[in-house]
Amino acid sequence: MIEHGELSELRDQVLSTISEPERIFVGSLDELMAIREIESGKWLVVVYRELESDGFVITAFVTRRIRQLERRKQVWPA
Repeated sequence: MIEHGELSELRDQVLSTISEPERIFVGSLDELMAIREIESGKWLVVVYRELESDGFVITAFVTRRIRQLERRKQVWPA
């Protein structure tokens, strides 16, 4: 979040996007991409990895290009 100053106000939303996403896609390196609409037509994307008992956020960003994400494999909801 340090490098993404525009997301500093969205910290709680980043965490809730992981815990309660609208959808989850698989990234090109098998990372997970949780998404949630934060405004009409504006999506928060949180890229993260899950480990056996833990996990970590790789990056997060806001986009309006939802169609690019929809080309990926959706793993939740199945």
